[in-house]
Amino acid sequence: MPDFAEWMIFLGTAAIFAVTPGPGILYVLARSLKGGRGEGVRSVLGNGIGASVHVVAAALGLSALLATSAVAFTVVKLAGAAYLVFLGLQAIFRRHHDDEVSSGDDAGLAARWARSPLFQGVLTEVLNPKTALYFMALLPHFVHPERAPAPLVFLVLGLIALAMAMLADLLVAVFAGKLGALIGGNVRWRVRQRVASGATMIGLGGFVALAD
Repeated sequence: MPDFAEWMIFLGTAAIFAVTPGPGILYVLARSLKGGRGEGVRSVLGNGIGASVHVVAAALGLSALLATSAVAFTVVKLAGAAYLVFLGLQAIFRRHHDDEVSSGDDAGLAARWARSPLFQGVLTEVLNPKTALYFMALLPHFVHPERAPAPLVFLVLGLIALAMAMLADLLVAVFAGKLGALIGGNVRWRVRQRVASGATMIGLGGFVALAD
């Protein structure tokens, strides 16, 4: 395990990572403005589940593949970018529609689940290769195999970083959700907000696609 000085460095770095805007936190912002605090919180949970996949992968050493394989990194990056663009286009095209889906059949349930902030949050974070590379770049500096098993340290440190990121996302969800509730009753503002949220996710998808 890290010593005291390393713990301070790790926590400071994890805090900076948690508050730095990225696909996860911007997705939470967009969903919170669109659907209120409830959707925002579910988005945070989705992001957390998706990021936990990267934590486990880092602990098992699988994330090293993304760090060493340009092809693997590019495939995951483009898939994530395409999904963000899809969400953005969907928000724009459906700006005049509500999101209510009949739950009377399997097709309705499947459509509602596919548009759920929890499910979309999971995919947004799972398809974000920068999260995987963050864990692989940061955590090895604090791993000392002679003190504790490396997979265990990876897991503990990864979960701590994940908890800090989820806390930052939750704060965004709460405050943006309140703002969304204030303007939600205004149809014109709601349409404009959906267009703005869609454009934000499209732009974010383009940023992810072009990032090194």
